[in-house]
Amino acid sequence: MDFADVRLHPILRLHPAAHCHHWGLCPQQSLLSPYQESSESKEKSTRGNAMKFARALLEVLTFLLLGAPSGSFQHTLLYKYMLVSEPGEGLSQFITVGYLDDQIITHYDSQNKKKVPRVDWMRQVEKEDANYWKEGSFILNKTQQVLQEDLRQVQNRYKQNGGFHTWQLMYGCALQRDESKRGFMQYGYDGRTFISFDKEALTWVAPVPQAKITQRSWDANVQWSQRNKEYLEEECIKWLENYLSYGQETLLRTETPVVTMSSRMESEDGMETHVCKIHGFYPREIDASWTRDGEVWLEETFRGSVAPNADGTYHYWLSIRIDPKERGRYRCHVEHDGLQEPLDVALKEPINSKSNLGLIIGCVVAALVLA
Repeated sequence: MDFADVRLHPILRLHPAAHCHHWGLCPQQSLLSPYQESSESKEKSTRGNAMKFARALLEVLTFLLLGAPSGSFQHTLLYKYMLVSEPGEGLSQFITVGYLDDQIITHYDSQNKKKVPRVDWMRQVEKEDANYWKEGSFILNKTQQVLQEDLRQVQNRYKQNGGFHTWQLMYGCALQRDESKRGFMQYGYDGRTFISFDKEALTWVAPVPQAKITQRSWDANVQWSQRNKEYLEEECIKWLENYLSYGQETLLRTETPVVTMSSRMESEDGMETHVCKIHGFYPREIDASWTRDGEVWLEETFRGSVAPNADGTYHYWLSIRIDPKERGRYRCHVEHDGLQEPLDVALKEPINSKSNLGLIIGCVVAALVLA
Protein backbone atom coordinates (compact mmCIF):
# COMPACT_ATOMS: atom_id res chain seq x y z
CA MET A 1 0.00 0.00 0.00
CA ASP A 2 1.10 3.65 0.01
CA PHE A 3 2.80 5.27 3.03
CA ALA A 4 1.24 2.75 5.36
CA ASP A 5 3.89 0.25 4.25
CA VAL A 6 6.20 0.12 7.25
CA ARG A 7 9.22 -0.52 5.01
CA LEU A 8 8.65 2.72 3.10
CA HIS A 9 7.12 4.97 5.69
CA PRO A 10 9.52 7.93 6.11
CA ILE A 11 8.42 8.66 9.65
CA LEU A 12 9.28 5.23 11.00
CA ARG A 13 12.95 5.89 10.47
CA LEU A 14 15.85 4.61 12.54
CA HIS A 15 19.22 6.22 12.94
CA PRO A 16 22.10 3.86 12.05
CA ALA A 17 23.22 4.01 15.67
CA ALA A 18 20.81 1.40 17.00
CA HIS A 19 20.68 2.69 20.55
CA CYS A 20 20.31 6.35 19.67
CA HIS A 21 17.10 8.14 18.89
CA HIS A 22 16.68 9.08 15.22
CA TRP A 23 17.00 12.75 16.16
CA GLY A 24 20.71 12.14 16.67
CA LEU A 25 20.51 12.34 20.45
CA CYS A 26 21.20 9.29 22.57
CA PRO A 27 19.07 9.18 25.73
CA GLN A 28 21.89 10.46 27.93
CA GLN A 29 22.45 13.39 25.55
CA SER A 30 19.05 15.01 26.02
CA LEU A 31 19.28 18.76 26.36
CA LEU A 32 16.92 18.72 29.33
CA SER A 33 15.71 16.11 31.75
CA PRO A 34 12.56 14.20 30.73
CA TYR A 35 9.49 16.38 30.84
CA GLN A 36 8.00 16.90 34.30
CA GLU A 37 5.41 19.60 34.74
CA SER A 38 6.24 21.92 37.61
CA SER A 39 3.67 23.38 40.00
CA GLU A 40 4.26 26.79 38.40
CA SER A 41 3.55 25.46 34.90
CA LYS A 42 0.43 23.70 36.21
CA GLU A 43 -0.83 26.98 37.63
CA LYS A 44 -0.12 28.79 34.36
CA SER A 45 -1.83 25.99 32.45
CA THR A 46 -4.95 26.32 34.59
CA ARG A 47 -5.10 30.09 34.13
CA GLY A 48 -4.58 29.82 30.40
CA ASN A 49 -7.01 27.04 29.47
CA ALA A 50 -9.26 29.28 27.42
CA MET A 51 -6.35 30.81 25.55
CA LYS A 52 -4.79 27.39 25.00
CA PHE A 53 -7.97 25.98 23.51
CA ALA A 54 -8.36 29.01 21.24
CA ARG A 55 -4.81 28.53 20.04
CA ALA A 56 -5.47 24.83 19.54
CA LEU A 57 -8.42 25.60 17.31
CA LEU A 58 -6.33 28.08 15.33
CA GLU A 59 -3.56 25.52 14.87
CA VAL A 60 -6.06 22.90 13.69
CA LEU A 61 -7.69 25.33 11.25
CA THR A 62 -4.28 26.29 9.88
CA PHE A 63 -3.36 22.61 9.63
CA LEU A 64 -6.51 21.83 7.65
CA LEU A 65 -6.57 24.90 5.42
CA LEU A 66 -2.98 25.08 4.27
CA GLY A 67 -2.44 23.13 1.07
CA ALA A 68 0.52 21.90 -0.87
CA PRO A 69 3.43 24.20 -1.70
CA SER A 70 2.43 26.66 -4.40
CA GLY A 71 2.98 25.80 -8.03
CA SER A 72 1.29 25.08 -11.33
CA PHE A 73 0.00 21.70 -10.17
CA GLN A 74 -2.64 19.77 -12.02
CA HIS A 75 -3.12 17.16 -9.28
CA THR A 76 -1.63 16.67 -5.82
CA LEU A 77 -1.60 13.88 -3.23
CA LEU A 78 -0.94 15.37 0.17
CA TYR A 79 -0.77 13.96 3.70
CA LYS A 80 -0.78 16.03 6.89
CA TYR A 81 0.05 14.76 10.36
CA MET A 82 -0.39 16.79 13.54
CA LEU A 83 0.46 15.89 17.12
CA VAL A 84 -0.44 18.17 20.04
CA SER A 85 1.29 18.20 23.41
CA GLU A 86 -1.90 18.80 25.40
CA PRO A 87 -5.01 17.18 23.91
CA GLY A 88 -8.42 18.06 25.29
CA GLU A 89 -12.11 17.55 24.81
CA GLY A 90 -12.81 17.72 21.10
CA LEU A 91 -9.09 17.78 20.24
CA SER A 92 -7.32 14.47 19.59
CA GLN A 93 -3.64 14.21 20.40
CA PHE A 94 -2.85 12.89 16.92
CA ILE A 95 -4.64 13.61 13.64
CA THR A 96 -3.80 12.68 10.06
CA VAL A 97 -5.62 13.79 6.93
CA GLY A 98 -5.05 12.70 3.33
CA TYR A 99 -5.94 14.97 0.42
CA LEU A 100 -6.28 14.39 -3.29
CA ASP A 101 -6.20 17.87 -4.76
CA ASP A 102 -8.32 19.79 -2.20
CA GLN A 103 -10.60 16.89 -1.31
CA ILE A 104 -10.14 15.02 1.96
CA ILE A 105 -9.90 11.31 1.11
CA THR A 106 -8.65 9.69 4.36
CA HIS A 107 -8.73 10.49 8.06
CA TYR A 108 -7.23 9.07 11.25
CA ASP A 109 -7.25 10.28 14.84
CA SER A 110 -5.90 8.89 18.08
CA GLN A 111 -9.32 8.67 19.70
CA ASN A 112 -10.83 6.28 17.15
CA LYS A 113 -7.50 4.71 16.11
CA LYS A 114 -8.83 3.87 12.65
CA LYS A 115 -7.78 5.09 9.24
CA VAL A 116 -11.02 5.58 7.32
CA PRO A 117 -12.09 6.78 3.85
CA ARG A 118 -13.78 10.16 3.58
CA VAL A 119 -15.14 9.63 0.06
CA ASP A 120 -16.96 6.53 -1.17
CA TRP A 121 -14.73 5.97 -4.18
CA MET A 122 -11.67 5.49 -1.95
CA ARG A 123 -13.10 2.11 -0.93
CA GLN A 124 -11.99 0.82 -4.31
CA VAL A 125 -8.48 0.58 -2.87
CA GLU A 126 -9.63 -2.57 -1.08
CA LYS A 127 -9.69 -4.35 -4.45
CA GLU A 128 -5.91 -3.93 -4.68
CA ASP A 129 -5.14 -4.35 -0.99
CA ALA A 130 -7.77 -5.97 1.23
CA ASN A 131 -5.85 -4.95 4.37
CA TYR A 132 -5.29 -1.33 3.31
CA TRP A 133 -7.33 0.26 6.12
CA LYS A 134 -6.30 -2.22 8.83
CA GLU A 135 -2.59 -1.92 8.08
CA GLY A 136 -2.86 1.83 7.70
CA SER A 137 -4.43 2.09 11.16
CA PHE A 138 -1.65 -0.03 12.69
CA ILE A 139 1.14 2.00 11.12
CA LEU A 140 -0.41 5.34 12.10
CA ASN A 141 -0.71 4.14 15.68
CA LYS A 142 3.03 3.37 15.66
CA THR A 143 3.73 6.67 13.92
CA GLN A 144 2.09 8.54 16.79
CA GLN A 145 4.60 7.01 19.20
CA VAL A 146 7.51 8.18 17.03
CA LEU A 147 6.09 11.69 16.71
CA GLN A 148 5.54 11.92 20.46
CA GLU A 149 9.26 11.35 20.96
CA ASP A 150 9.94 13.89 18.22
CA LEU A 151 7.85 16.49 20.01
CA ARG A 152 9.54 15.82 23.33
CA GLN A 153 12.96 16.29 21.72
CA VAL A 154 11.93 19.49 19.97
CA GLN A 155 10.56 20.95 23.20
CA ASN A 156 13.92 20.15 24.77
CA ARG A 157 15.66 21.95 21.93
CA TYR A 158 13.61 25.07 22.67
CA LYS A 159 14.03 24.57 26.45
CA GLN A 160 10.26 24.37 26.92
CA ASN A 161 8.90 22.48 29.93
CA GLY A 162 5.29 22.07 28.88
CA GLY A 163 2.59 24.27 27.43
CA PHE A 164 0.57 23.74 24.29
CA HIS A 165 2.69 22.88 21.25
CA THR A 166 2.15 21.20 17.90
CA TRP A 167 4.39 18.95 15.81
CA GLN A 168 3.42 18.64 12.18
CA LEU A 169 4.46 16.73 9.09
CA MET A 170 3.36 17.43 5.53
CA TYR A 171 4.45 15.31 2.59
CA GLY A 172 3.18 14.39 -0.83
CA CYS A 173 3.66 14.60 -4.55
CA ALA A 174 2.27 16.49 -7.52
CA LEU A 175 1.77 16.11 -11.23
CA GLN A 176 2.37 19.45 -12.91
CA ARG A 177 0.72 20.75 -16.06
CA ASP A 178 3.93 20.27 -18.04
CA GLU A 179 3.81 16.56 -17.01
CA SER A 180 6.77 16.93 -14.66
CA LYS A 181 6.57 15.51 -11.14
CA ARG A 182 7.34 17.03 -7.78
CA GLY A 183 7.63 15.74 -4.23
CA PHE A 184 7.80 17.55 -0.91
CA MET A 185 8.27 16.70 2.76
CA GLN A 186 8.60 19.05 5.71
CA TYR A 187 8.20 19.06 9.47
CA GLY A 188 6.84 21.99 11.43
CA TYR A 189 6.79 23.06 15.07
CA ASP A 190 4.05 25.37 16.33
CA GLY A 191 3.04 26.18 12.76
CA ARG A 192 6.52 27.09 11.49
CA THR A 193 8.85 25.02 9.34
CA PHE A 194 11.38 23.12 11.45
CA ILE A 195 13.13 21.05 8.77
CA SER A 196 12.41 20.17 5.12
CA PHE A 197 13.68 17.64 2.61
CA ASP A 198 15.50 18.59 -0.59
CA LYS A 199 15.00 15.43 -2.62
CA GLU A 200 17.21 16.54 -5.50
CA ALA A 201 20.24 17.08 -3.26
CA LEU A 202 19.27 14.29 -0.82
CA THR A 203 19.79 16.72 2.04
CA TRP A 204 17.72 18.30 4.79
CA VAL A 205 17.27 22.05 5.17
CA ALA A 206 17.15 23.49 8.69
CA PRO A 207 15.82 27.08 8.80
CA VAL A 208 16.13 27.32 12.59
CA PRO A 209 19.17 26.67 14.84
CA GLN A 210 17.25 24.12 16.92
CA ALA A 211 17.03 21.83 13.87
CA LYS A 212 20.77 21.70 13.12
CA ILE A 213 21.38 18.53 15.15
CA THR A 214 18.55 16.81 13.32
CA GLN A 215 19.86 18.04 9.99
CA ARG A 216 23.31 16.55 10.59
CA SER A 217 21.85 13.26 11.77
CA TRP A 218 19.44 12.87 8.86
CA ASP A 219 21.97 14.01 6.26
CA ALA A 220 24.24 11.22 7.47
CA ASN A 221 21.51 8.64 6.88
CA VAL A 222 21.79 8.68 3.08
CA GLN A 223 19.94 5.38 2.66
CA TRP A 224 16.84 6.74 4.39
CA SER A 225 16.95 9.94 2.33
CA GLN A 226 17.21 7.86 -0.83
CA ARG A 227 14.13 5.88 0.22
CA ASN A 228 12.23 9.12 0.75
CA LYS A 229 13.22 10.31 -2.71
CA GLU A 230 12.13 7.04 -4.31
CA TYR A 231 8.82 7.16 -2.50
CA LEU A 232 8.06 10.74 -3.52
CA GLU A 233 9.04 10.21 -7.15
CA GLU A 234 7.64 6.72 -7.71
CA GLU A 235 5.32 5.22 -5.10
CA CYS A 236 3.54 8.47 -4.28
CA ILE A 237 2.96 9.26 -7.96
CA LYS A 238 1.69 5.72 -8.57
CA TRP A 239 -0.88 6.07 -5.79
CA LEU A 240 -1.82 9.55 -6.96
CA GLU A 241 -2.63 8.11 -10.38
CA ASN A 242 -4.50 5.18 -8.81
CA TYR A 243 -6.65 7.47 -6.68
CA LEU A 244 -7.38 9.66 -9.68
CA SER A 245 -8.65 6.60 -11.52
CA TYR A 246 -10.90 5.69 -8.56
CA GLY A 247 -12.42 9.15 -8.37
CA GLN A 248 -12.20 10.23 -11.98
CA GLU A 249 -15.91 10.99 -12.31
CA THR A 250 -15.54 13.54 -9.52
CA LEU A 251 -11.95 14.70 -9.84
CA LEU A 252 -11.50 14.88 -13.61
CA ARG A 253 -14.76 16.69 -14.35
CA THR A 254 -15.05 20.34 -15.36
CA GLU A 255 -17.65 22.82 -14.14
CA THR A 256 -18.00 26.11 -16.02
CA PRO A 257 -17.49 29.26 -13.91
CA VAL A 258 -20.36 31.72 -13.58
CA VAL A 259 -19.22 35.35 -13.52
CA THR A 260 -21.28 38.17 -12.02
CA MET A 261 -20.46 41.85 -11.49
CA SER A 262 -21.54 44.21 -8.73
CA SER A 263 -20.53 47.77 -7.96
CA ARG A 264 -21.02 50.78 -5.71
CA MET A 265 -20.04 54.43 -5.76
CA GLU A 266 -17.93 56.04 -3.05
CA SER A 267 -19.80 59.08 -1.77
CA GLU A 268 -16.63 60.70 -0.45
CA ASP A 269 -14.63 61.02 -3.66
CA GLY A 270 -16.96 59.81 -6.40
CA MET A 271 -14.82 56.76 -7.21
CA GLU A 272 -16.43 53.38 -7.96
CA THR A 273 -15.65 49.96 -6.50
CA HIS A 274 -16.46 46.96 -8.70
CA VAL A 275 -16.45 43.32 -7.62
CA CYS A 276 -16.10 40.43 -10.07
CA LYS A 277 -17.51 37.25 -8.47
CA ILE A 278 -16.62 33.90 -10.04
CA HIS A 279 -18.37 30.84 -8.66
CA GLY A 280 -19.34 27.24 -9.32
CA PHE A 281 -16.15 26.24 -11.16
CA TYR A 282 -14.06 23.06 -11.10
CA PRO A 283 -11.17 22.24 -11.13
CA ARG A 284 -9.69 24.73 -8.70
CA GLU A 285 -7.11 26.32 -11.02
CA ILE A 286 -8.38 29.59 -12.48
CA ASP A 287 -6.78 32.69 -13.98
CA ALA A 288 -8.71 35.88 -13.30
CA SER A 289 -7.50 39.47 -13.53
CA TRP A 290 -8.54 43.03 -14.28
CA THR A 291 -7.60 44.47 -17.65
CA ARG A 292 -7.59 48.04 -18.92
CA ASP A 293 -7.59 48.47 -22.68
CA GLY A 294 -6.76 44.76 -22.96
CA GLU A 295 -3.70 44.89 -20.67
CA VAL A 296 -3.48 43.44 -17.15
CA TRP A 297 -4.14 46.19 -14.58
CA LEU A 298 -3.06 45.96 -10.92
CA GLU A 299 -3.51 49.48 -9.56
CA GLU A 300 -6.27 49.86 -6.94
CA THR A 301 -7.12 46.15 -7.13
CA PHE A 302 -7.78 43.61 -4.39
CA ARG A 303 -8.46 39.88 -4.54
CA GLY A 304 -9.56 37.03 -2.33
CA SER A 305 -8.48 33.39 -2.24
CA VAL A 306 -9.94 30.50 -4.18
CA ALA A 307 -12.28 28.80 -1.70
CA PRO A 308 -14.39 25.63 -1.80
CA ASN A 309 -18.18 25.46 -1.96
CA ALA A 310 -20.27 22.81 -0.22
CA ASP A 311 -20.95 21.06 -3.56
CA GLY A 312 -17.25 20.53 -4.32
CA THR A 313 -16.90 23.49 -6.69
CA TYR A 314 -14.98 26.70 -5.97
CA HIS A 315 -15.52 30.43 -5.83
CA TYR A 316 -13.25 33.44 -6.18
CA TRP A 317 -13.55 37.19 -6.34
CA LEU A 318 -11.52 40.29 -7.18
CA SER A 319 -12.29 43.99 -6.85
CA ILE A 320 -11.09 47.23 -8.42
CA ARG A 321 -11.51 50.92 -7.60
CA ILE A 322 -11.79 53.22 -10.62
CA ASP A 323 -12.75 56.65 -11.88
CA PRO A 324 -16.30 56.23 -13.30
CA LYS A 325 -15.30 58.25 -16.35
CA GLU A 326 -12.99 55.37 -17.36
CA ARG A 327 -15.41 52.52 -16.60
CA GLY A 328 -15.61 51.39 -20.22
CA ARG A 329 -11.87 50.71 -20.39
CA TYR A 330 -11.94 47.92 -17.80
CA ARG A 331 -12.86 44.23 -17.99
CA CYS A 332 -12.83 41.24 -15.66
CA HIS A 333 -10.81 38.65 -17.58
CA VAL A 334 -11.38 34.96 -16.71
CA GLU A 335 -9.66 31.83 -18.05
CA HIS A 336 -10.61 28.31 -16.92
CA ASP A 337 -10.64 24.73 -18.24
CA GLY A 338 -14.44 24.82 -18.21
CA LEU A 339 -14.51 27.71 -20.70
CA GLN A 340 -14.08 27.18 -24.42
CA GLU A 341 -12.54 30.64 -24.63
CA PRO A 342 -11.65 33.37 -22.10
CA LEU A 343 -14.38 35.64 -20.76
CA ASP A 344 -14.09 39.43 -20.68
CA VAL A 345 -16.90 40.87 -18.59
CA ALA A 346 -17.62 44.61 -18.74
CA LEU A 347 -18.20 46.75 -15.67
CA LYS A 348 -21.69 47.94 -14.84
CA GLU A 349 -22.85 51.33 -13.68
CA PRO A 350 -23.71 51.27 -9.95
CA ILE A 351 -27.44 51.10 -9.29
CA ASN A 352 -27.70 51.31 -5.51
CA SER A 353 -24.55 51.79 -3.48
CA LYS A 354 -26.13 50.64 -0.20
CA SER A 355 -27.31 47.31 -1.65
CA ASN A 356 -23.75 46.29 -2.45
CA LEU A 357 -22.04 47.53 0.69
CA GLY A 358 -22.59 44.24 2.52
CA LEU A 359 -21.13 42.34 -0.40
CA ILE A 360 -17.93 44.37 -0.40
CA ILE A 361 -17.52 44.04 3.37
CA GLY A 362 -18.18 40.29 3.16
CA CYS A 363 -15.52 39.85 0.50
CA VAL A 364 -12.95 41.77 2.54
CA VAL A 365 -13.69 39.70 5.66
CA ALA A 366 -13.40 36.49 3.64
CA ALA A 367 -10.03 37.60 2.32
CA LEU A 368 -8.72 38.29 5.81
CA VAL A 369 -9.91 34.90 7.10
CA LEU A 370 -8.53 32.91 4.19
CA ALA A 371 -5.31 34.86 3.67
